Amino acid sequence: MKTPEIATKQEALAARRAFLVEEKGFTRARDELARKRRELPWVRVDKRYEFQSSNGKETLGDLFAGRHQLIVQHFMFGPEWQEGCVGCSFNADHVDGAIPHIQARDATFVAISRAPLPKLQQFRQRMGWRFKWVSSLGSDFNYDFDVSFRNEDIATARAQYNYRPLDFEIEDLSGYSIFCKNRDGEIFHTYSTFARGDEMLMTAYMYIDLLPMGRNEGELPEPSSWWRHHDRYAGGAGDTGSDPSAKKNCC
Repeated sequence: MKTPEIATKQEALAARRAFLVEEKGFTRARDELARKRRELPWVRVDKRYEFQSSNGKETLGDLFAGRHQLIVQHFMFGPEWQEGCVGCSFNADHVDGAIPHIQARDATFVAISRAPLPKLQQFRQRMGWRFKWVSSLGSDFNYDFDVSFRNEDIATARAQYNYRPLDFEIEDLSGYSIFCKNRDGEIFHTYSTFARGDEMLMTAYMYIDLLPMGRNEGELPEPSSWWRHHDRYAGGAGDTGSDPSAKKNCC
């Protein structure tokens, strides 16, 4: 990390005011990007998808729970896995507190994975989450929305992830998809985001970006190498250790 200049309070205030101009520019650019996102074309969802939930079988339309908008977290959790993806869990840790606010804006949140429902319920209980989580096992849903992949589709370049051909073998990846249901019950897919597009929903990163050390991931094998399930950080149950770089003195 570059050592910052040590300044007087007046000098720091002048620099902060100058930086505020750039921050405001970023905020306006983000607002404009959000406006353009809302104007993207929609695609009608004609296929009937069924999911296993704590209420039994539910269709995609059922998951709206009487609202007109639906946020789906494509949570990586394959049928043979014993626990959910660490990165998807990082994202999911930010959801429960936001749900009442999301619902107040006529939207419902649900996580969807291919793992059997009992595995999802067991892991959900371990993590202490309350959001709705359903299983798409036996459904084409994950494949149709480009977050699960068959080997033959990868081999023939039919598999797509983040709007480009997937060029390595993997069963599941993460993302978010947004749907809208009109008064006639028609469902439309309005938007999906993948890979680093998920970061805008990682509130912890937004806090960490305010810190003098920032994300401090430059020396790690992968930027995400420090992630753990929240019950496995140092001092927690099932501790596997934390990122050593986080112990560096920022000053």
